[in-house]
Amino acid sequence: MRIAVYGRPFNDTVLPYVQQVFDALALHDVDVYVHQQLYTFLDAKIINPRYKVLDANCQLCNVIDLLITLGGDGTLLDIVAMVRDTGVPVIGINFGRLGFLASVNKSDIAAAIMAVVNRQFTLDPRELIAIDSEAEVFGNDNFALNDITIHKRDDAAMITMHAYLNDEFLNSYWGDGIIISTSTGSTAYSLSCGGPIIFPQSNTIVVTPVSPHNLNVRPIVLPDDSVLTFEVETRSANYLVSCDSRTAVIDKSMKFQVRKAGFKLNLVRLNNQSYLSTLRNKLLWGLDARNY
Repeated sequence: MRIAVYGRPFNDTVLPYVQQVFDALALHDVDVYVHQQLYTFLDAKIINPRYKVLDANCQLCNVIDLLITLGGDGTLLDIVAMVRDTGVPVIGINFGRLGFLASVNKSDIAAAIMAVVNRQFTLDPRELIAIDSEAEVFGNDNFALNDITIHKRDDAAMITMHAYLNDEFLNSYWGDGIIISTSTGSTAYSLSCGGPIIFPQSNTIVVTPVSPHNLNVRPIVLPDDSVLTFEVETRSANYLVSCDSRTAVIDKSMKFQVRKAGFKLNLVRLNNQSYLSTLRNKLLWGLDARNY
C-alpha cells in the first residue's frame, strides 16, 4: 500500500503526534510519501523517518493509494485541488479544534492507521461544486468541497447579487455576501449564517445569504443538478470570491455560474464512525443533559 502524508507547517507542540503517525506507519508494510511542503518543515524534526518525498506536481492517481492529512479541516480542504478527480481516498488526523472533516482524534492515531492499512474502512463520496466566469478567476482549480462564497470586503458597502436558477430569476440579494454550499459544507460557514444541516447523500446544495438586508430572505435548498448564475454589482472598488480556502479579489462587476463539479472526493470513513456520531460529538448537535 502506498500512503501519502500532507500537512501545513504547525506548532511544535504537535510534533510528538506527528512522530506517532510515522512510527505507526513504520510498523506496517507500506510505502510512505511525504508532500514536499511537509517534508521541508519536518526536516530534522522527526526521528528515523522512512519516507519518500512526493513532488507537489505529482499525479496522485499513478503513485498513491491513500492520502493522510495532518491538521484541521482547513488542511484537508487544501488537498482537494491536489486530489481533484483521481478518486484517491483521503483521511484527516485532527490537530486543530473542531475536526469535522479531519475526524481522527490525536488519541486514536495508532488505531486509525491500523484500520487504514488493513483496509477496514468504507468510502464516503462527497459531491463538489465548481464556479465559472468570463475571467476564469481560479483557472483549473475552480471547485470546492465545502462552499463557494461571494463576499464584500471588510470596509466596503454591501453588495448586490442577482441570482438565477436554471436561467430563471431566483432573487436579488442585498447584503454582505452569499454562500453556495455543498451538503458537506452545510456544517461549515453556511451553518454559522443560519443555514440548515444537510445529510451528505441528500444530493442538494444550499444558498445562504450573509447578513441580508431583507428580513424575509432565508437560506434555500436546491437540487444539486441546478445551475446557478450570479450577477454581482458593487459600489465599492472590489469584492471577494472564494472556493474553500482559495480566495480571489474581483475589481469589477461580473457574472458567475455555479454548478456540480462532475466528480467526487472520497473521504475515508472508519468502521467505528458515522456521520450522526460526528454531528453529536463534534458539533454537540442535540446535546441535552436529559439524554444522559
